[in-house]
Amino acid sequence: VQLQASGGGLVPAGGSLRLSCVVSGRTFSNFHMGWFRQAPGKGREFVAAVQWSGGFPTYADSVKGRFTISRDNAKNTVYLQMNRLEPADTAVYFCVADRETVGKILRGVAGYWGQGTQVTVSS
Repeated sequence: VQLQASGGGLVPAGGSLRLSCVVSGRTFSNFHMGWFRQAPGKGREFVAAVQWSGGFPTYADSVKGRFTISRDNAKNTVYLQMNRLEPADTAVYFCVADRETVGKILRGVAGYWGQGTQVTVSS
């Protein structure tokens, strides 16, 4: 399974970005999907996850109400819409996937990880 994330960039505080992650190599609809991030000097942090069907989106408290995870199974793509961005959101964002449970994503032990895309929010 290959996960290719894109959409990062530099944005002022209060702005928006949409990250995309295209999955190839296996049947996308079999996978639960999620996003993690890692800020400079910090560990990886769970951001959001969604079941294979698109149901039960789950968010970290720090992004709840500002970020939205969604997926398009026809396009093999998961998205992370990020609104009202804050400097604290600056990080490398990683797309993750797991065939078994969303719980594995929440625990940070997803089976597949993509390369990161940099998001920088200026104050």
